[in-house]
Amino acid sequence: MHVIEKPAYMQERAGARWRNKPPCYKCEGSAADIVGMLSCNLLKDMFLRIIVLALSVEGEDLFCKLWGNPDIPLLSKTGEFMLGGIFTLHNNIIASKPTLQSKPEAFTCIGLNYRGYQFAEAMIFAIEEINNRTDILPNVSLGYKIYDACGTISLAIKAAMALISGAGEAQSSTLSCSQQSSIHAIIGESASSPTIGIATLVGQFNIPVISHFATCACLSNRKEFPSFFRTIPSDYYQSRALAQLVKHFRWTWVGTIRSDNDYGNSGMATFIEVAQKEGICIEYSEVIYRTNPRETFLKTVEVIKMASSKIIVAFASFIDMEFLMKELLLQNITGLQWVGSESWVSAKNVATKENYRICKGAIGFSNANAAMPGLKEFLLSAHPSSTPGNTGLIQFWENIFDCSFNNTTSKICTGSENLQQVNNLYTDVSELRITYNVYKAVYAVAYALHDLLACQDNQGPCTANQKDALPLQALQYLQKVNFSANNGEYVNFDINGDPPARYELVNWQLSINGIIEFVTIGFYDASLPEGKQFIMKNKSIVWANNDNKIPKSVCSESCHPGTRKATQRGKPICCFDCLPCAEGEISNNTDAVHCMKCPLEYRANEEKDQCILKDIEFLSYDEIMGMILIIFALLGASLTSVVTVVFFKFKDTPIVKANNSELSFLLLFSLTLCFLCSLTFIGEPTQWSCMLRHTAFGITFVLCISCVLGKTIVVLMAFRATVPGSKIMKCFGPTQQRLSVLSLTLLQTLTCIIWLVKYPPLPHKNMNSNKEVIILECEMGSAIAFYLVLGYIGVLAVMCFVLAFLARKLPDNFNEAKFITFSMLVFCAVWITFIPSYISSPGKYTVAVEVFAILASSFGLLLCIFVPKCYIVLLKPDRNSKKHVIGKMQSKSL
Repeated sequence: MHVIEKPAYMQERAGARWRNKPPCYKCEGSAADIVGMLSCNLLKDMFLRIIVLALSVEGEDLFCKLWGNPDIPLLSKTGEFMLGGIFTLHNNIIASKPTLQSKPEAFTCIGLNYRGYQFAEAMIFAIEEINNRTDILPNVSLGYKIYDACGTISLAIKAAMALISGAGEAQSSTLSCSQQSSIHAIIGESASSPTIGIATLVGQFNIPVISHFATCACLSNRKEFPSFFRTIPSDYYQSRALAQLVKHFRWTWVGTIRSDNDYGNSGMATFIEVAQKEGICIEYSEVIYRTNPRETFLKTVEVIKMASSKIIVAFASFIDMEFLMKELLLQNITGLQWVGSESWVSAKNVATKENYRICKGAIGFSNANAAMPGLKEFLLSAHPSSTPGNTGLIQFWENIFDCSFNNTTSKICTGSENLQQVNNLYTDVSELRITYNVYKAVYAVAYALHDLLACQDNQGPCTANQKDALPLQALQYLQKVNFSANNGEYVNFDINGDPPARYELVNWQLSINGIIEFVTIGFYDASLPEGKQFIMKNKSIVWANNDNKIPKSVCSESCHPGTRKATQRGKPICCFDCLPCAEGEISNNTDAVHCMKCPLEYRANEEKDQCILKDIEFLSYDEIMGMILIIFALLGASLTSVVTVVFFKFKDTPIVKANNSELSFLLLFSLTLCFLCSLTFIGEPTQWSCMLRHTAFGITFVLCISCVLGKTIVVLMAFRATVPGSKIMKCFGPTQQRLSVLSLTLLQTLTCIIWLVKYPPLPHKNMNSNKEVIILECEMGSAIAFYLVLGYIGVLAVMCFVLAFLARKLPDNFNEAKFITFSMLVFCAVWITFIPSYISSPGKYTVAVEVFAILASSFGLLLCIFVPKCYIVLLKPDRNSKKHVIGKMQSKSL
């Protein structure tokens, strides 16, 4: 197979962009390189299918010619079942610049990753432990091949292709194209983006991939990643847990930082989506990545400095956070509360004493810590040797002790150096949260293979011996794995290859020895019912601020009860103004969005946070105004009674007789009723009082005006009768006077009866005139009837006024027309001014105005008509004689 050589000089960029622009690889002669180059084309799937078909051809043994040396694993050991491992043993690469005249040089990995080496050694530790056990895979040995991804996607995929093709196994320059891969499962990678590349490629060959640290929720897609599993929960749950954590502490104004890769972009997208549903606003969202220029990090630092939010949610890898921490330290940005994802919040290489100044009291979710007995001794027993498959340990040894086995120009490694004296992330076993995931991943594969070899008919695919076992069969059994780890944790996978989502909430706290401890302050278990998934422990929490109190981070202070939130234009919903509720509305919750209207019978209190019963208002006997009106009503009735007694005592005197004593007594009786009917307007309205007050008022006043009208007509008739031959007095004698008063009063009475029968006045709670009180009043029932009653009284009053005005020049001692004219003038003036006052007076003052009008008009009639007569009767008896009356009349007629 001959392939045209193409240089590979693409600069590695992690993130979601990898899928759209897959990295290209140089073709150096291995089958892995050939497939890697073909995967750069748009027809990748078609070529992969062709390769699989070629590998399955029977009867013809094709050979793939290698153009270069095969990729050799850094750590390897032969076994009957082989497991592949891909870890980031170095943090970065140095890529040579292509000349286009020769084959590009291989990448050089730099920056030893002690944590990655611990992961690799944990895999070897688990394999050796299983090989020494008799209950799992008895009489079967596990081997391994571990490659270095150097923190890049391209080398991770290249390592996966080497594991699939079996490169490094043959010493010749040719490989059998039909040879089956000896790898039954691959453990790795740590980051999500390279794991996506590995799972996409390896899934075509049905080889299981189990990651210990790739948390991107996108990897749960079984259609795209059919053979992917992981022993760490998906970020689908972690993102929601972080949102619930932020909500728990009532932080509504946060900044976010994420890694520019699949892990950061996917996790932060889910967090923002859930957070916004919970009412949390994002002030800024910054992106960081380890290969970005320093100016990009400085820009992010400047955004953090200028922001008003005190909470930063960082969904980033620990390597990216290390770069950001350096810049934050240089500018001494402290006092901010950091909320982190599991990638960095429990990473020892980030949790340094220097970084504690920046991230004091940081909190975040992490996998549960676990103990791995014997791992410490196993890590310290590692030693380089000339044994094949030990290349990685040689590089590790040279780096950690700063020596060389081959280079004579520097310090020579003797091999007697002691790892017991080394204290770094490789030897530190206090935090094995992620390392334990590697351990579980190896055991999951071992149990799957064990079940495959021990299977029975009709219980799944079976194999006679380990040589016949295929990765596809291991994949099927891996889906059903369910075992208990040495710490009691149950290990299993759901239909998406994910484990149960359980997290510990950890808090950065500084110990007495100056070491940062990850203190567990809470838990999150996605398997529990909603509302009970997030549990806080009763432990003291260290916060970033100096007073060690829960920090506040809001765009706007909370709106107190009695106010509502009004969003500021052009800003997130967390930025708002607090507006007081309108009249008659309340809000009894903090940060209320809307004010609620009080029920009709209730009003808002002064604070507008509670509805209270409205005061009931009516003109009562107990208040001063009611008492004053009662006093005047009783005074008027008493005066009327006194006048009646005086008139009765002096009924035979000329002045009483001359003024029609019968109508005078009837008028005094009606005036007494007018004064007393005003009392029906005072007090709480009832059905009977409402029916009585207006009808009694209408009938008594008509009776009163009818009497006055009769007296006026009598005066006019009396002087007409003095004309010789006049018989007019016979037409309006006592009988006619009584009938006129009776008929006029009966007409008003008939109107009131119809009113009461058809549309009776009833008590009514007036809640519209005054929003603060309930006015108890009498509803008219029929406004037409009310105006007919008032209009009828007005017509009679006008007639009296006109007739009295015409008779005003008749003799004084006999004539009371002047007094009737004046009384009617007062009466009309009172009731004309009553109309606007009645309409404009609020509440109980409306009733008070009506009572005042009744009393004023009644007093006007009493005082104007009867006081002058009482004055003469009581104080000027000499003028109360027939001689005086006749003499005065004659003098006037001359």
